[in-house]
Amino acid sequence: MPVLEHLQIRKFVVGSAEARPRICIVTGIHGDELEGQYVCYKIAHKLRTHQSKINGRVEIYPAINPLGVDSVCRGIPTFDLDMNRIFPGATDGHVVERIAHDVVEDLKDADLVIDIHSSNIFLYEMPQARISESTVEYLLPYAEMLNLNFIWIHQAATVLESTIAHSLNSIGTPTVVVEMGIGMRITPEYGNQLVDGIFNLLRNFGVWSGKQPENITTPIVSNKGSVSMINAGASGIVVSYAEHGTWVKANQRLCEIVNPLNGKVMQEVCSPIDGLIFTMRGYPVVYEGSLIARIYSPN
Repeated sequence: MPVLEHLQIRKFVVGSAEARPRICIVTGIHGDELEGQYVCYKIAHKLRTHQSKINGRVEIYPAINPLGVDSVCRGIPTFDLDMNRIFPGATDGHVVERIAHDVVEDLKDADLVIDIHSSNIFLYEMPQARISESTVEYLLPYAEMLNLNFIWIHQAATVLESTIAHSLNSIGTPTVVVEMGIGMRITPEYGNQLVDGIFNLLRNFGVWSGKQPENITTPIVSNKGSVSMINAGASGIVVSYAEHGTWVKANQRLCEIVNPLNGKVMQEVCSPIDGLIFTMRGYPVVYEGSLIARIYSPN
């Protein structure tokens, strides 16, 4: 890098180089997603103080995009790139493509990778795993161990082919994507919930011989039912009436989009179905087409 600086992607490792199973925890691909930083701290602290209870190898990568984390930038600053849209990278490509390639090479031998994300600054996400239909058969049992509220099984989209999770799953490295919270913030409640889930998974893998976490949640799985996306039909300011993470009825009012200039209600946004709000608008300014909520209906 300029001025004799070096770009380093660091990891914290507990266990010997040859120890198995090898579990990797990855976060910080988007620099404005900070929920994973708290999770990494909690896990690293517990592992560091109880190393005798580790029977395998745990690797923690808190900042895959260190420049983005340092500058609170979603993408890679200067390059104006979303890092999670350039995997698996290339050895003869742009510098960021080479970094992506090296990250995949370093992770590809893992027995399981947990890829932790927050939402962006606009949306709250319930603690959830996101699994494509093509990988559900072997990833679902892992996701169910993670103490999450919801598992969203979705159809594969073209853009997902450029993510780290798709790249690793494609070469046989099981990778579960976790989403929770909101961008540029830390939600300790969600972080502690996932930490318990990760230690529950480590116990199931035989990596952790410490105390079993209590009250592990059985998640709702979207393999039966449907997910509805609710988008704004007008521009304005959102006044919310429904809480994130709650069950709503069809035609229940979720929010109003109002015009602060003339005092008019531009749109009353209602739920089209009975279901669970697992994504909800947090940032109150919207434009026509902006995502308001995602609602899961088990029917």
